[in-house]
Amino acid sequence: MNTARNTIRSLGNEPPILADGRRAPDKREISFRWLSGTFLTGITSSVLMGVALFAALDGRQQLAIPAEASASVPSDHDNDSVQRGKRLLGGKIVAMPTDRKIMEVSTVVHEGNRELVRRRPFAHVKMNLAADHIAPEAYPKFDPLAIFASSEAPPQPGNRTGLIYGSNVESEVSLQTLAFPTSGSTYAYAAPMTLEEVEENVRSNGSVLTAGDAQLSALYYVDPQRFSTSEDVDLTSGLSARVVEENMSVTAPEPITPHTREYADDIIPVRRPMSIAEAMTQVGYPEGKAKELSGYLQARLGSDKVSPGDVIRIGVIQEGQMVMVVRASLYQRGQHRVTIGLDDHSRFVDAEEPAMLDAVASAFSDQPPQIMAGRDLPSVYDGIYRAALSYGMSTDMTALLVKLLASNVDLQAQLRSTDKIEAFFSVADKKGQASKDSELLYVNAHFGDTDTRFYRFQNADDDNSVDYFDQDGRSIRQFLLRSPVPNARMTSGFGMRSHPILGRALMHTGTDWAAPRGTPIIATGNGVVEKAGWDSGGYGNQTLIRHANGYVSSYNHQSAIAKGVAPGAKVTQGQVIGYVGSTGQSTGAHLHYELIVNGTKVDAMKVRLPGGKSLEGKALARFEDERKRIDTLLNAQTSNEVASK
Repeated sequence: MNTARNTIRSLGNEPPILADGRRAPDKREISFRWLSGTFLTGITSSVLMGVALFAALDGRQQLAIPAEASASVPSDHDNDSVQRGKRLLGGKIVAMPTDRKIMEVSTVVHEGNRELVRRRPFAHVKMNLAADHIAPEAYPKFDPLAIFASSEAPPQPGNRTGLIYGSNVESEVSLQTLAFPTSGSTYAYAAPMTLEEVEENVRSNGSVLTAGDAQLSALYYVDPQRFSTSEDVDLTSGLSARVVEENMSVTAPEPITPHTREYADDIIPVRRPMSIAEAMTQVGYPEGKAKELSGYLQARLGSDKVSPGDVIRIGVIQEGQMVMVVRASLYQRGQHRVTIGLDDHSRFVDAEEPAMLDAVASAFSDQPPQIMAGRDLPSVYDGIYRAALSYGMSTDMTALLVKLLASNVDLQAQLRSTDKIEAFFSVADKKGQASKDSELLYVNAHFGDTDTRFYRFQNADDDNSVDYFDQDGRSIRQFLLRSPVPNARMTSGFGMRSHPILGRALMHTGTDWAAPRGTPIIATGNGVVEKAGWDSGGYGNQTLIRHANGYVSSYNHQSAIAKGVAPGAKVTQGQVIGYVGSTGQSTGAHLHYELIVNGTKVDAMKVRLPGGKSLEGKALARFEDERKRIDTLLNAQTSNEVASK
């Protein structure tokens, strides 16, 4: 038996035989060839990994972040993955939609004791703020003071647009409302008709009654000969016959259900060089179906590439949850190039050019630009201005929109790919451009997880004041702002502290806001000025404003009080009422702001503030009527749109 010891002994213990006179290597030495080989292998591996990563990114220099990934394929559906028995395409596919609709709406305007009903153009826009909008004009830079403040109390605007009228009119109509006469009459009453006369009128007029384009025959419940004279009564008067083609059946219309079979067109504008399959997959088509159609089109075009300005038109039949592509067309520079259609054997063959759609010709003018990557998105403030101006809003209307959203939206935050605004406003003409007389009637804004919806309403019970309210009739404006100097910084809060002048611990009954001397101070809410002048107790130039529900705001150490701010004057939220200074017992330019509730000074930064005013009674009823008219109008417009992706 061989043991381990015998095995070792059999191998020998002599040094190896070296040829050509070489000596055995020293174990302490380093092999240069091994080291260089290892080093070159590492470099080669790094280069190959870099090339593979660059190819995977398709030339992009940054990895995609979730916002970019979601922005690449805009969709209203959370899950567009393809499963057995599920739709191939998310959402109902119809012709390419537009994001701006210009419509003529009947409105009523009060002029004295008359009401004029006339048709006016309105714009209904749906703005995706993440799109690369280009503002046609310059807009003001972000300034928190300019968002809220104004140099003087703005006058109450009149309702230049008018109220939405419940019916359509062909031209201008004048309505005059008069009190119903309760006593006396200037008109003679006609003699009452007998029962026989009523029956005769029903019989004679019933045969000529019409409903649309179909005539109705009268139902004779009495003997018509009862009222006949020497002339015979034609019982067939008013009856008509309908002639139909031979072998044709006439049935009642089939009700439209989610399983109704319908045809639709999907318009895909091409904005950069790419393949046909890539253009289809980007808008949600499965990769297999996109490659199949691309192969058929390539066989006829000689190439599967498309260029900017080309339009791909896909015809589909949708029935319930199933979608089948039955036709595909390609347009280059507005001209039709090729069309293929599905035959009875489920194969694509050459087909005739389909009838032209407006959506094909306007695919680029009506579609917003491509959505930008997440890292390139601007701030919310810039996104609102760029989109609103490019969609026809004026600078003043956009400033109002920003001001209304400022209390609920962080304007300096970066946009998200899902941020969007729907707006409804009056315009000057069918071009959709707002003028100085245009008014913003409705806004539905979505930012992140926050949805803000409000309507314009003129309250006749409150001096015809105009404000914006949510769907429940509550004002969207804050009751009081937290900071009276928007671009200042808070240097001292509410509570015990060491007094900077007296040198002992005292209760600090307000908040200090540091800002350069002369910085404007704004009113934190609507109210009436109680005091505007010098305070001998150390507050210097002081202004007290009384608000609703027992709230009083106090502004102290001002360098000067704004013109027109005097006891008894009404001020509005955001109105400039004074300027930062250091009057009274003060060590530097700042504003000492106090909030007093029912005579007690409270912490303005922590106290729970009530919401804005709410409509009640008749005003609430009128607002709800106006809101319903706007909702009905917009819902009807949405249902009449040909497309939605």
